[in-house]
Amino acid sequence: LYAVTNRVHAVNETLYDQVRKALEGGVTCVQLREKELDDEAFLKEAVEIHALCQRYGVPFFVNDNVDIAIRCHAEGIHVGQEDMAAAQVRQRVGDEMMIGVSVHSVEEALEAVRHGADCLGVGAAFSTTKADVDVLPEGMMKAICDAVDIPVVAIGGIHKENLLRLKGTGVNGVALVSAIFGAEDIEAECRELKALA
Repeated sequence: LYAVTNRVHAVNETLYDQVRKALEGGVTCVQLREKELDDEAFLKEAVEIHALCQRYGVPFFVNDNVDIAIRCHAEGIHVGQEDMAAAQVRQRVGDEMMIGVSVHSVEEALEAVRHGADCLGVGAAFSTTKADVDVLPEGMMKAICDAVDIPVVAIGGIHKENLLRLKGTGVNGVALVSAIFGAEDIEAECRELKALA
């Protein structure tokens, strides 16, 4: 159960508190995604949330920003198709850091593996609130899982009601944004999601 942060939902409490509740609820990986913060604020937050994840023994990934991932000693960096290629990221981060890559087809998946990706984020699994995201064609999730021998995490529009529809695709995990961080009770929601996962 992979939690991807979105500060849009951190209205009445800090993102740090939200992540802590998600960890209490049993998430097994945390990815910090920040589009708005400047580097100084992003680094400070990354260092704090990474330390929190370490207390729970959960790997911490930074989304897109390789410099921040290196500076906060994250366990992983996740990049999209529009970002740096995995091979270039590997040159920057060395062999110790895990690299996750977003893919949407078997071709992109195989290329990411060739370039040294350790895991793949595949989506959108279901329709999502993001306007620029296409839902994968029927059978594509399974085709990607069958084509690669590294862990595949499904992402996009996943919540309690549809999570089990991914059964049989071969995915190793599910990444959720609003289903976790938009929940009334994050910890309880994560316990339920973890049981389903």
